[in-house]
Amino acid sequence: MLHVRSIWNGAISFGLVSIPIKLVNATESHSISFRQIHTEDGGRIRYRKFCELEEREVTSSEISKGYEDADGSIIPITDEDLSHLPIPTARTIEIVAFVPGDRIDPLQMDAAYYLAAGGAPAAKPYTLLREALKRSNKVAIAKYALRGRERLGMLRVVGDAIAMHGLLWPDEVRAPEGVAPDSSVTVRDKELDLADALMDTLGEVDLDDLHDEYREALEEVITAKVSGEAPPEAPGPAESGKVLDLMAALESSVRAAKESRGEQPSDAEVTHLPKRRTSARTQPKEPTGKKSTTAKKKTAASARKSTSKTTQATKKTATKSTSTAKKGTSAKSGSTAAAKKTSAKKSTPRKRTA
Repeated sequence: MLHVRSIWNGAISFGLVSIPIKLVNATESHSISFRQIHTEDGGRIRYRKFCELEEREVTSSEISKGYEDADGSIIPITDEDLSHLPIPTARTIEIVAFVPGDRIDPLQMDAAYYLAAGGAPAAKPYTLLREALKRSNKVAIAKYALRGRERLGMLRVVGDAIAMHGLLWPDEVRAPEGVAPDSSVTVRDKELDLADALMDTLGEVDLDDLHDEYREALEEVITAKVSGEAPPEAPGPAESGKVLDLMAALESSVRAAKESRGEQPSDAEVTHLPKRRTSARTQPKEPTGKKSTTAKKKTAASARKSTSKTTQATKKTATKSTSTAKKGTSAKSGSTAAAKKTSAKKSTPRKRTA
C-alpha cells in the first residue's frame, strides 16, 4: 500500500488506545470518461470560474467556501473556521461500538477505504484491533470527519488489513414506501418451485469472472476510430415473445439455463405445464364427453345422408343410361327387322301364269 497516496491521516481511537493510520481508497474506477467538444470544429469546451461582482475570471487561489443563507446572502466559511469545530473526530476515527455484521443494512454502505498502519509504532495496536475483530466476529462502528462533514463508518477485517466502509446516517436512507405493488398478489407453490429450480440451475458465480462488457465494447469503438476503421456493429436485440404465462416463462428459463450449462432438463426437475387452449379460429376444439358423442352422431348422420344422396344420384344416372341404351337397342332392332322384311320381299320369286 506504500505506493497508494493517502487521502487522510489520523488515528483510530480504541478506548484509551490510539492507533496512527493512513486512509487510502480501497476501490478505483475503470470507467472511460469523455471530454466535451465543440461539434463544429472539435475544440475543447472548458468551464471558467467567473466572479459575478467583478465580472472577471478568477484563479483557484482566490476561491474559498461560503454558505448561502435563506435570504440569499453569502456567509464566508474559512478553513480555520472548520479546524475549530467542536468535535473529537476531526483527526480521529472514534470507535463507538462493536456489533454483529448482519446488523448493518447494505443500503447504508458507501465508499470503502483501507486503514494502513501509520509507521512502526502503530503495528502492535493495529494487529491487536484486527485480531480482536476476527475473534469476536463483529464489526466496529466509528465516527470520523472527512471532506467537511462528520461521517459514520464500519471497520472490518479484509485479509490481514482493516477496511472501513463509509456508512450513510440512518436518516439518509429512505423508507421503501410506495415501491412495492399496490395490489395484493398470490404466488402459487408451483410458481415458487419453478423459481427455486431456476435459482438452483443458475447456481453460484465467482465474482472474479465478471467484467465490464460495456467498457470493453467502448474500448473497441475507440480503437476502431483511432485506426480509421468502421466501429463494430452492435448485435441485434434478442427475439422475445410476449410473456403471457408466468409458469411457462419460468419453465422456459429453467430449460434455457440448463441448456447453457450443457445439461438436459429432466422431467423430474421441471414440471411440464398443460397446453393452453387456443381460440376456435386457429385450432378447432376437440370435443369431449356427451358433446363429443352428439357431434360424432351428427357427423355419422351427415355422412350417411351424403352417401345416400350419392347412391341415389348414381342409381338415377345408371337407370337413365340403361333406358337410353334400351331405346337405342330397340330402335336398332326395329331397323334390322325392317331391313330383313324388305330383303325377303325382294328375294321372293314371282309366279308365272300359263
